[in-house]
Amino acid sequence: MASLLPSLWSKSGDLRDPFRAMTREMDEMMRDYGRRFPSLEVGAAMPVVNIAETKDTIEVTAELPGVDAKDIKVSVEGNRLVLSGEKKTESEQKEKEWHVVERSYGAFHRSIVLPFELKDEAVSANFDKGILHLAVKKPVEIANKGARAIEIKTGAPPQAAQVEQSAQPSKTP
Repeated sequence: MASLLPSLWSKSGDLRDPFRAMTREMDEMMRDYGRRFPSLEVGAAMPVVNIAETKDTIEVTAELPGVDAKDIKVSVEGNRLVLSGEKKTESEQKEKEWHVVERSYGAFHRSIVLPFELKDEAVSANFDKGILHLAVKKPVEIANKGARAIEIKTGAPPQAAQVEQSAQPSKTP
């Protein structure tokens, strides 16, 4: 008697994927989601940044393709470096029938918290070919601090040794 359920094994012995149709459908749903809501992508609402550190500075680069330098604002708020601005729409031609619109426009805002108070004069900014380059000079006390080695002792820490001794039953004759 033949089974009505599909076999997981083909006649040649190869394993078939019973979830292939479901996987294909999920992939298509995710692609469709991205097409319907392009403004929710990471690069649209918030610029993508790289942050690096040297002995004396913290360097931040932010990708802002299609943004004019006059539409970018860099400010300092306590220990936060704030990037904001707007990518303005190009003039749309109404006679065009758009099939795919993936580029996004609108305001953006990005705040980067640093481990020290920022001074206005400590930040320099340059904008070149869609990349914003920021250099933040560290305060002298932070820059000169550097790394220091910590001695590693062997054995249990003092608190652990006291806990172990109190946990042992007392020996009474």
